[in-house]
Amino acid sequence: MEARNRALPDWMTRIRTRQIVLPRFQRFEAWSYGQISSLLNTVLKELPAGAILTLEIGEKEPFISRPIVGAPSEGEKIIEHLLDGQQRLTSFWRALNDLYEDRTYLIKVEEDEDLELPFFATSISRYEKNGEKYPLWANSPSELWQRKYIPVHLLRPDTDAEKAFKAWAKEASIGDMDKLLEISDLGNKLRNKFAIFNIPFLSLPVSTKPEVALDVFIQMNTSSSPLTPFDIVVAQIEAASGKSLHGYIEELKKDVPYLTRYNDPEDIVLAVAALVGNKLPSKGTYLLSDFSSSFDKNWPTIKTGIKKAISFLTDEKILDSRRLPSDVVVYVLAALWGKADEGLDKEGEIRSILRKYIWRSFFTERYDRTTNSRAFADYKELLSVISTGSGDPEIFDEAQYPIAGIEDIKSSGWPYRKDRLARAILAVGLKSGGFDFADGVIPPKNN
Repeated sequence: MEARNRALPDWMTRIRTRQIVLPRFQRFEAWSYGQISSLLNTVLKELPAGAILTLEIGEKEPFISRPIVGAPSEGEKIIEHLLDGQQRLTSFWRALNDLYEDRTYLIKVEEDEDLELPFFATSISRYEKNGEKYPLWANSPSELWQRKYIPVHLLRPDTDAEKAFKAWAKEASIGDMDKLLEISDLGNKLRNKFAIFNIPFLSLPVSTKPEVALDVFIQMNTSSSPLTPFDIVVAQIEAASGKSLHGYIEELKKDVPYLTRYNDPEDIVLAVAALVGNKLPSKGTYLLSDFSSSFDKNWPTIKTGIKKAISFLTDEKILDSRRLPSDVVVYVLAALWGKADEGLDKEGEIRSILRKYIWRSFFTERYDRTTNSRAFADYKELLSVISTGSGDPEIFDEAQYPIAGIEDIKSSGWPYRKDRLARAILAVGLKSGGFDFADGVIPPKNN
């Protein structure tokens, strides 16, 4: 890793020409107006704004990318991915190009000459009405200067902005030569601050392996804003397959529209992918490189399994997460249905085995503790039964996991709470065609 310096004008040029872009897995812009103003004030005070992290790009991009918000989507050859510093560079780019629809950034000039710094960055809210952008005075150079404001976008360090500032200063001075000189002198001073502002950066060489770049990205980002397992897997799967995990999820939601009723699709997909890959469904598994590298290959199995599992649960009259006694059964069911053989006779046998599995999981204490490890064990044992027709899954051991007795059922809680046994009782009622007084639905009886 090599530390370098780069002036703000160079950063802006690279963004404008699309030489530097963001990996697709990066989160989107999140800074508040106050944070952006503070960044601009850092320039005015000539203070450091922190280092940025980039990855040099060779002939092929290691990650799917997107331009910085508001930047051109086409341009020169991409030579860098921005791994850390998105918020700062996006704020500079949008503020210096006046690309915030609901905000305009300005430099307020103070009259008090005793102040250490007689100007500071701020912003005003903007809105449109009848084709006009309000407040109207913010559109007028003379009225802006009357309030001692200079638009930040006129201080952008390039030739076009310099010409625009000269025209603005001339209009703001209303023919008063002394006022024009005052505005021009101040403007040149401010423009120079942006022109010479330096933003240091650390550069990962083009030879850096994608998994190493991801590791650096994750470590730098988790220190300030923890990423979820899904955020991290997004990055790793894109590194391994070049495909967007967000795209997989959207594809799945279109194919299985009722999926969101049961749990977050992201959580379901990760857990099922782990089981299909013969791994424990846990965060530790999701971060393994071989988990990411096998995801694309296993995707048809994952998708098919989830689709069949949701259909199976619907047939059992378990229609959403509030009626689901145990979340983990969704993951095991989906992984098993994904691996199941096709054919009506075989599917009938599998359905009988899985029906026994889910109802025993609902009415026993099997998943009350160490859920992930038991789900993994059940998946492997049930898969053996489904594949070979033989085996003795632990969850079917009535001595070790007896069905809840009458006293247990009497003392169960209310199904609105996440009480396994109470929801299991509700599920039996719905399965039998009972009246669901929660929504007034009477499920059709099974033939």
